[in-house]
Amino acid sequence: MIVSARSAQSVIMRSSLVSLLALGSSLFSSFSSASPLKVDNEPRSDSWPFGPLVTSGRDMKNARGENVVYAGTNWPGHSEVMIPDGLQYQSIETIVSKIKSAGMNAIRLTYAIQMIDEIYANNGQDTTVKASFTKALGSTNGPKVYNQFLAKNPSFNDNTTRLQVFDAVAAESLKQKVFVHLDNHMSKATWCCSTNDGNSWFGDRDYNVENWTRGLSYMANHGKNWPALTSMSLRNELRKPDSNPTLSSQSYNWRDWYTNIKKGTNAINSANPDVLIFLSGLDFDTYITPIVQGTALTPGSGKFSTADFEGYANKLVLEIHNYQNSANNCNSLKSSLYNSGFQALHADDSKAVNMFPVLLTEFGFDMTGNAWQGTYATCIASYLAEQKAGWFIWVVSGSYYIRSGRQDYEETWGLLKHDWSDWRSSAYIEGGLKPLAKATAQG
Repeated sequence: MIVSARSAQSVIMRSSLVSLLALGSSLFSSFSSASPLKVDNEPRSDSWPFGPLVTSGRDMKNARGENVVYAGTNWPGHSEVMIPDGLQYQSIETIVSKIKSAGMNAIRLTYAIQMIDEIYANNGQDTTVKASFTKALGSTNGPKVYNQFLAKNPSFNDNTTRLQVFDAVAAESLKQKVFVHLDNHMSKATWCCSTNDGNSWFGDRDYNVENWTRGLSYMANHGKNWPALTSMSLRNELRKPDSNPTLSSQSYNWRDWYTNIKKGTNAINSANPDVLIFLSGLDFDTYITPIVQGTALTPGSGKFSTADFEGYANKLVLEIHNYQNSANNCNSLKSSLYNSGFQALHADDSKAVNMFPVLLTEFGFDMTGNAWQGTYATCIASYLAEQKAGWFIWVVSGSYYIRSGRQDYEETWGLLKHDWSDWRSSAYIEGGLKPLAKATAQG
């Protein structure tokens, strides 16, 4: 979840890969061996997920020419422990099964660049989960929670690394036919997001661009071992770097966005040409209009061009987020969604210069009451169904290993209860989420 207020919305936000090729193929190979998972890493058009996926106008399509629409949830793995949350309470199989049981067909699995930075700093070796729990939660709670993690996931042991946990999630997702969308949420492994967290923008305190592209490339290459991996994002919620006024005034703009986005897409596609690549916008990814409308990427005069993505223009997808939870007029909210990015779905709109698939990769609300019956939640659901658009709700997590310094943090926006055992709001699952998944999910 995200903590900051978003200036474009009158709402309170959810609370406070140089490329490896440049480093040499031998180094790339050794660093990519952090996981022992061995699978057929060639895309198979004759078995699920019938990849690789491509885009065609407003649609994502598989190798059989069928539309693919993600209907899923966010599963965070970008915080201090740097593995997917909840595994001290439930097994990977149980959590993926729960997601699948609600009709969802995808997970947005988040990670931090710090994990890859640490692998490089450790001569290509990943950290064990045991050590990661202790470092993140301390010498008392770390081993305690780690033992709970082992009890629920007995296939793991003291030699299991962080990436091997991600491998297991991807393997289980393949088994249950759940698409994996890999999202770079942060550079530093910590809760996201604020404009003062040092992770806001290219060149911010913790947002080293070379490390970022290196990390994207590493994970894209590593993901070749995950047949369920069909897409990756570049970065979650780009935002104004308020803790760096000079960077903010000189670089926080669409011109520099485009310069860096091209670096990121090239890093991913060069390492793994099969995956789709999601582009996110500005202001906490609440809008990406200049790309849709083909207007000047200010303060320069250049414009988005598919020619800048030679050989993989049919791999690009747009994503936006929306947390206008205080909305009281559905038509206004739908108009906002359209103008913020979903316009790219509409070839009949003369202002939509560039056509893309568009997904709402984050939206959400408190699950402890009846917010799911309010204007915001019902309007989002009806709009996604009308547009036949993909989505990921924030968030599956009933709790986090640690968030903002507090361990075992309760997540009231979570689809699952604190111990990840059951739905927090069965009424929403049956009356809201399942119907939405049924109306949208394809593939």
